[in-house]
Amino acid sequence: MLTEVDRLLVATPDSEAAGAAWRRILGAEEVLTERAPALGAVRRVFRVGRSDIEFLEPDGAGPIADALSRRGRGHVWAAGAASPDPGAVAQTAEASGAEVEADGDRRVITLEIEGAPIRFVISPEEERAPAGRLDFLYEATVLAADQAGAVTKIRDAFGLDETVFTTITSEMFGYTGVLTLFRAGQLHRFEVITPIDRDKTMGRYHAREGACFYMGFAEASDLKGVEEQIAPGGVTIDRPEGRRDDQSPDQIWIHPPTLGGVMLGISRPTMAWMWSGHPERVTPL
Repeated sequence: MLTEVDRLLVATPDSEAAGAAWRRILGAEEVLTERAPALGAVRRVFRVGRSDIEFLEPDGAGPIADALSRRGRGHVWAAGAASPDPGAVAQTAEASGAEVEADGDRRVITLEIEGAPIRFVISPEEERAPAGRLDFLYEATVLAADQAGAVTKIRDAFGLDETVFTTITSEMFGYTGVLTLFRAGQLHRFEVITPIDRDKTMGRYHAREGACFYMGFAEASDLKGVEEQIAPGGVTIDRPEGRRDDQSPDQIWIHPPTLGGVMLGISRPTMAWMWSGHPERVTPL
């Protein structure tokens, strides 16, 4: 059983610069630096909210150097979720045909989606002292052309209940999607999205990169405070017509160059229920 999205793992050529951006904008705090020999990288972990962001910088040959060479820029390399029993999750994933590797008490599960390795790191549940301006991550988004096929692989690998999944469509960004919710009544999920407008940003990104992780989404109690940390041009803001500029937006999207290659959406508390199956749960401002 998966309980929550608990981390993003980011391949970066410069973990110091990437971490500094997360510290300045989101108040992230560095909690660990260590070598990751299997990845040929140094791992720097930053806490933001009760979630972790792992920056992986190459220090030799290995998967991270290869990923950066192929993509040419920092990007989300893997997404993580917590479980009370990562070993049991790994058994389910392996039975579905996924590749499974041990990483200490974590399990790295790799799904092949449209020829691309889509990696998930499953960690034991733990209590974390929150830090910074986010509350928690709740979504990691996979971009794929064959939406049904990708959703099926994720469902089977993690033993998810598809009766609690919900669909989403965005004309603004030009995509359709499925939210593979981990549990009924909880926001945490992997999202699978498919571009329907090849001329919009997402469509162009998919044409260039193929199946991959596209972004993460988080919740923040002080979304207005986060907005104020970002320079103009580095963020897209969803503030409904008629709402004052000194009031919180409903959601924002921080552009990848602002956060070391990560596109991060952030919604105000409860707002994500508007597109997650329970709009009645959204608290009006």
